[in-house]
Amino acid sequence: QVQLIESGGGLVQAGGSLRLSCAASGRTFSRNTMGWFRQAPGKEREFVAAITWSKSTTYADSLKGRFTISRDNVKNTVYLQMNSLKPEDTAVYYCAASLSTGLGFSRSSYTYWGQGTQVTVSS
Repeated sequence: QVQLIESGGGLVQAGGSLRLSCAASGRTFSRNTMGWFRQAPGKEREFVAAITWSKSTTYADSLKGRFTISRDNVKNTVYLQMNSLKPEDTAVYYCAASLSTGLGFSRSSYTYWGQGTQVTVSS
């Protein structure tokens, strides 16, 4: 059974940093794209970042320069480093794994999802 387990969320002051981790089990995703999405209260789940097996990356335009996605294919883990956090970054952050190798921006590009980790940024 495939599982994606996120960790690293929490409460942080504006301007602070957090590093989210997502550990996959049940199969290897070393040859597949993985991504992060987020969902704020009352809003649609939105794309944050994605990384291919060869470590090509893409980001939501509004997050470029503050967020960095990375992965460790040996550990079957993907990370999201979030810097200069703002109150509007408050959301549940979800890890997702695709069965494809291309960069995916839409939710439909991903097959497996984690349960999410809460990130709260106080002003």
